[in-house]
Amino acid sequence: MSKAPTTAANPSAAPHAADSHDLIRVHGARENNLKDISIEIPKRRLTVFTGVSGSGKSSLVFNTIAAESQRMINETYSAFLQGFMPTPARPDVDVLDGLTTVITVDQQRMGADPRSTVGTATDANAMLRILFSRLGKPYIGSSAAFSFNVASVQASGAFKVDRGADKTRAVKRTFTRTGGMCTRCEGRGTVSDIDLGQLYDDSKSLAEGAFTIPGWKSDSIWTVRVYAESGFLDPHKPIRKFTKREMQDFLYREPTKVKVEGVNLTYEGLIPKIQKSFLSKDKEAMQPHIRAFVERAVTFTTCPECDGTRLSEAARSSKIKGISIADACAMEIRDLAEWVRGLDDPSVAPLLTALRQTLDSFVEIGLGYLALDRPAGSLSGGEAQRVKMVRHLGSALTDVTYVFDEPTVGLHPHDIQRMNNLLLRLRDKGNTVLVVEHKPETIAIADHVVDLGPGAGTAGGTVCFEGTVEGLRTGGTVTGRHFDDRAALKETVREPTGTLEIRGASANNLRDVDVDIPLGVLTVVTGVAGSGKSSLVHGSLVKGPAAADEGVVAIDQSPIRGSRRSNPATYTGLLDPIRKAFAKANGVKPALFSANSEGACPNCNGAGVIYTDLAMMAGIATPCEECEGKRFEASVLEYRLGGRDISEVLAMPVTEAAEFFGAGEARTPAAYKILERLADVGLGYLTLGQPLTTLSGGERQRLKLATHMGEKGGVYFLDEPTTGLHLADVEQLLGLLDRLVESGKSVIVVEHHQAVMAHADWIIDLGPGAGHDGGRIVFEGTPADLVATRPTLTGEHLAEYVGG
Repeated sequence: MSKAPTTAANPSAAPHAADSHDLIRVHGARENNLKDISIEIPKRRLTVFTGVSGSGKSSLVFNTIAAESQRMINETYSAFLQGFMPTPARPDVDVLDGLTTVITVDQQRMGADPRSTVGTATDANAMLRILFSRLGKPYIGSSAAFSFNVASVQASGAFKVDRGADKTRAVKRTFTRTGGMCTRCEGRGTVSDIDLGQLYDDSKSLAEGAFTIPGWKSDSIWTVRVYAESGFLDPHKPIRKFTKREMQDFLYREPTKVKVEGVNLTYEGLIPKIQKSFLSKDKEAMQPHIRAFVERAVTFTTCPECDGTRLSEAARSSKIKGISIADACAMEIRDLAEWVRGLDDPSVAPLLTALRQTLDSFVEIGLGYLALDRPAGSLSGGEAQRVKMVRHLGSALTDVTYVFDEPTVGLHPHDIQRMNNLLLRLRDKGNTVLVVEHKPETIAIADHVVDLGPGAGTAGGTVCFEGTVEGLRTGGTVTGRHFDDRAALKETVREPTGTLEIRGASANNLRDVDVDIPLGVLTVVTGVAGSGKSSLVHGSLVKGPAAADEGVVAIDQSPIRGSRRSNPATYTGLLDPIRKAFAKANGVKPALFSANSEGACPNCNGAGVIYTDLAMMAGIATPCEECEGKRFEASVLEYRLGGRDISEVLAMPVTEAAEFFGAGEARTPAAYKILERLADVGLGYLTLGQPLTTLSGGERQRLKLATHMGEKGGVYFLDEPTTGLHLADVEQLLGLLDRLVESGKSVIVVEHHQAVMAHADWIIDLGPGAGHDGGRIVFEGTPADLVATRPTLTGEHLAEYVGG
């Protein structure tokens, strides 16, 4: 007799076996600082992971759950295909059960390639190109004719086809491709002009060291010797006395093979050499002194041929209802969405429907103020994350696990509710949503909360609480205790010592703004995302004429770049005084105490591990047997300072190292100052030698803050310093900002966090909306005045916050 099926009419029937897989089970997770933790996460629910920065949230969600899901999906492909794919290592975990396909939406900024825009990073630009190729008048070609990344090509020639014995014949072929790239700027929208005076001193000869390019000053450098000994130039003649022919060879000669002391080398003109060496690289990835040289020597101006649109004249000539594709990409997306809604052509109906959905998703997610031609590298971390969300909003996929890394970053309190609704919408479609978050407004909507801690680094990595939001409030954890914290308005505010004038600011959407920023106080610049905050402060102050006069130190959200060999000691410059102290105490060279120099273990070259590439399988990293992971040669470890060798010092947490270098035999004032700053920004738990690749986003930003605090500037500009900060850490940040002001600095903060607004001496609010609805000063005054009058959205939310 057959078993009755499980139905609503037959509730007593046994549940189907497939319905029992409603949990993601994690057992024995030990990735990074996780301490053998085991948890069960409900599927098709919204789970928020909380805890102080460095407690292990990202290690659990991204490095364990998401990484294993991606690895297992990769394994479903053939070995041949896997050889072309990333090969993530298997996370250090005993059991991971119940995983589904994971879609990760993180805060990684989009590439800074000048040819990448908001439109090319999403499907919007591709759909627009097809639309113009079908409806644009006059017709100029396929969709490639509207792409600024495709150059026009014409080629013809003959090739031989072998058809067997004595049957070879020549076949002629002609190839033509029409692209939309502007030929002058090659699709970049800007052209560069090199200041020759920054490359060399024309009163000197090459033999006298005429080059002023970083790293080119010594005649022992092969690059320099090629110019001096190529035979094209007189190395003993001052550059200003070069003949016309010599100057042409010096600056523009095509690559030519030459022999220098019997060695075959390539000679190339200075201008193309500089373009390849410096201009083809990401400026943000350069060392500070190289970046400073590029900023001095190279000026970028709008391309006069395409007027910055990146497109050829033909691509701009084809129009739909009087609008070219360049005009469409320059519109704010919400305006473009309205324009597309006005198009009605049955021949492209499916395309118009898809394009409308994509553009409406931008508006819905709060990015309607962007334009499709906005460079992707100029987006903030929060904006980049929301752009990545666009392609998932209209997806018909269900039973997918979405993983978000602080989706409220860069959002005004007014916009957080909209983001919450989107997260709930993804959940209600039958998806599992995992969110790493600090904002109480988002934690409050969770179905399930996992709180990690209790501390950071080695003091974290355990599950302190699992359950509902109400349970978290009464659970006694650090997050629970601070969940309902509210910063109070100051009773008295500081008096400014002067003002910094900004006049006629018109960058991006600013509308000829005049504002006086008070000096000697804590000033907070607020406003909804896209209202013009960063344009005002960064464009007019950090890059304005006042930057040099006032000594502006800018601490923005640009990512810290570093390999697995980089660590807090190398990044902050702390390792230099430590090496010198070891060298002085032992009477040897400082280079011995660098794992990237003479002191490196010869077996692993100072990496501490041996990497084995296994082709399509994940590579294996095994501790070096010679140095046992200490990274240094055995003879170097015999030298001691205060009873510790260099590997033991690099294994110390910041707080312990501060005690070690603060007094006694190892006393090193230069090292102690840097360690004190690291402790001030809440990084006392980090070890000095911890690889930068293991740090969370919040930790990296605070590491940058600690580094810049040592600079001698009068005005500090911070861009959303609460990013990645736990509720309990915000109080420490406010104390740090106060100390900066009390030491005579002027602090200007672009921030959305109400606690920072409430703590300010002066608030400048931009708006009232985003994009062309913003760009104006809507309030200037004290936080108390803003709360009392509530003239703006910021005022309403701040009043609700301090009243709560």
